Amino acid sequence: MIIALPTREGLIDDHFGHCDHYTLVTIKDNRIVFSERMDSPQGCGCKSDIAPVLAERGVKVMLAGNMGEGALNILKKAGIEVVRGCSGPIEEVLDKWLSGELKDNQITCDHHDCDHHDEPALSKLKPL
Repeated sequence: MIIALPTREGLIDDHFGHCDHYTLVTIKDNRIVFSERMDSPQGCGCKSDIAPVLAERGVKVMLAGNMGEGALNILKKAGIEVVRGCSGPIEEVLDKWLSGELKDNQITCDHHDCDHHDEPALSKLKPL
């Protein structure tokens, strides 16, 4: 099984459509056997062709921060299960998913004015 994690600076990006890249992780026997980076297309995730591209790569699950309803529907139509509400370092999120701790939070944001997630991970950096 291949899992996609919208990533920015080693963290789950709070809004999948704005991520820097996707970390694609291959799982076998509930263990990580391979990991690779796939650059994110420009523009918002629901308006890009990312869902069919991920599906062609064999992605079955996306562990995401949050996303709009359009993106969620497009990913589901491509056969990708979406788990929303993930946050933190991608390794920790993967560990939680592998241990069965993660569940979809069922919250869909209205895309650009959503208060269900934080700004992108870069906003958490301290000023110099």
